[in-house]
Amino acid sequence: MLRISEIKYPIETPENQIRNEIIKRLKIKDADLIEYTIYKKSLDARKKDQIYFVYIVDAKVHNEAELLKRVKGPQITITPDLEYKPVAAGERDLEERPIVVGTGPAGLFAALVLAEGGYKPLLLERGKSVEERTKDVEEFWNTGILKEESNVQFGEGGAGTFSDGKLTTQIKDLRCRKVLKEMIVAGAPEEIIYHYKPHVGTDLLRGVVKNIRERIIALGGEMRFNSKATDLIIKDDVIKGVIVNGGEEISSEAVILAIGHSARDTFHTLYNHSVEIHQKPFSIGVRIEHPQGAIDRNQYGKYAGHEKLGAADYKLSHHCSNGRGAYTFCMCPGGEVVAATSEVGRLVTNGMSYHARDAENANSALLVGVGPEDFESEHPLAGVFYQQKWEEAAFKLGGSNYHAPCQLVGDFLKDKTSKEVAGVKPSYKPGVTMTDLRQCLPPYVTEAMKEAIIALNNKIRGFSNPEAVLTGVETRSSSPIRILRNDEMESNIKGLYPAGEGAGYAGGIVSAAVDGIKVAEAIIRKYAPLK
Repeated sequence: MLRISEIKYPIETPENQIRNEIIKRLKIKDADLIEYTIYKKSLDARKKDQIYFVYIVDAKVHNEAELLKRVKGPQITITPDLEYKPVAAGERDLEERPIVVGTGPAGLFAALVLAEGGYKPLLLERGKSVEERTKDVEEFWNTGILKEESNVQFGEGGAGTFSDGKLTTQIKDLRCRKVLKEMIVAGAPEEIIYHYKPHVGTDLLRGVVKNIRERIIALGGEMRFNSKATDLIIKDDVIKGVIVNGGEEISSEAVILAIGHSARDTFHTLYNHSVEIHQKPFSIGVRIEHPQGAIDRNQYGKYAGHEKLGAADYKLSHHCSNGRGAYTFCMCPGGEVVAATSEVGRLVTNGMSYHARDAENANSALLVGVGPEDFESEHPLAGVFYQQKWEEAAFKLGGSNYHAPCQLVGDFLKDKTSKEVAGVKPSYKPGVTMTDLRQCLPPYVTEAMKEAIIALNNKIRGFSNPEAVLTGVETRSSSPIRILRNDEMESNIKGLYPAGEGAGYAGGIVSAAVDGIKVAEAIIRKYAPLK
C-alpha cells in the first residue's frame, strides 16, 4: 500500500472527498484505486476562523510499482509494516500455568498475549467482575458506603475503567496498535485506531473489558474474582507461587504483578519479602471544573459545538517560581469528578467521562510534581505514606463522610474559605464541603497551583474564572514506587515480573497494556506453551 500524508480539509468538507484527493495526488483513474484506509486523523485549530482536519491515508492501488516510478515526493511513501509479530516461544517447560495478579490494562493484555500463545494463564483479581464492580461503585457515589475490594481502584479493568478511557500515549511502540486493534475487536469504536485523541468513555470501556476477559477464557485462560494475592511463595529468591485470600496456595514459576498504583497492602508484602523497590516522583493536587461551553469557545472559536468536533479539551503546563512543575492531567471533556478512594478514612478524586462527553462541566486534574525530597523518609514506601497523609486530611476536611473538600478558584487565589457554590456546580458525588483547600495540601503545592492558575489563564481564557471549582485531593496520578526489574523483565526475585503502572513502568491505559505485553513476551521467550 501507499501512504499519502498532509491531506488537509476544512472541517465542513465531507470525509468522502478523501478518495478524490488520493486520485488527484497519485494521478490515477478512479478504477485504479482499490481501497483506502485512514491511518491518522488530526486537528489543526491554530486559527479559530478556519479549523482543518489533516489526514494520513493508506491506499491500495493497481500497478503500485509502476506508479511509484512516476509519482514521487515526501508525501507519498510505501506504507510501513505495522502489524504486531508474536515472539518466538522458548523451549523450557512450564510446570504450572503462569499467574497474572491484577486485571487492569497491563494484566489483561499480558494474559491475552499469553493465552494467544497457548500458555493458559490464571488471572487473579482481588475485586469483582466489571458488572458487579460497577454496581458497588455507583452505590458508593450515591450513599458513601465504601467496599474496600470493589471500587474505582480495585476490580476488573483496573482504575482506568472509571475514567475517560483516553488512549493517547507518548510512547512509540508497534504494540500500541495491537492494543487498539484488540480493543476494537472487543467493542471499542473503530475510530480509536486513527483519531488524533482517541477515547472510549467509561460506559463503553466496561463492555470492552468484559469482552477481552471472555476472549482470554475462550483461549484457555481462567479468571478468578474476589481472589486477592495476599502473599508470595518464595524460596531462595525464586518465586514458587502465590497465596490467595490468606490460605490457598497456587504454584507457579512465572508470576506477573500487574497490581495497579493503589495496591498499597501488596506493596508492603513485596517490601517484607525484600523485593527491590525504589521511591518514585509523582504529582498531587486537585480537580478543576469549568463550564464545558467556555472551553469549547476558547479552543474552537465560532466552531464551538460543531458536531464534528465534540467537546474540546486542553493540556497545559507551567514552570513555577518555586521550581516545581504544575500541569493539567487526564482532562475529561463533558465529564465529572468522581470519588476514587479505596481505603476507609481517606479521600481521593479522579475524573471520568462517558463516550458522548455531553455533561455540563469540563474537568481536569491540576497537579504539582513532588518527589523523594518531599517524603521526609528514605523508606521505599515513603511516597505511599505521603499520599495517605493528605488523603486523610482531605477526608476529615470534607466531613469524614467521603464528601470532598471544595473551594472556588477566586477564593483559593485570595486564601479565603469558600462558603457556597457560585456559577459552576461541582459534579463530585456523594457531595462536597465548601472549605479552604490549604488545609489538605502542602503549602508548596498550593502556592504552585495559585501561580499556575493565573499563568494558564493566558492559554485558556477563563481558566482563572473565580466561580470555577477546585475539588480535592488527587494523589494517585501515578505510582509512588518503582519495582526494579532486569532486562528479562524480572524483579530481583526470579520469576516475579512487575508490570504496568503500579510497578512504575507506565502512565495510562495504552502504555500499561503495552508494558503487560512486553512482560508476557519475556515469559514466552523463555518457556514453551503448555501442553
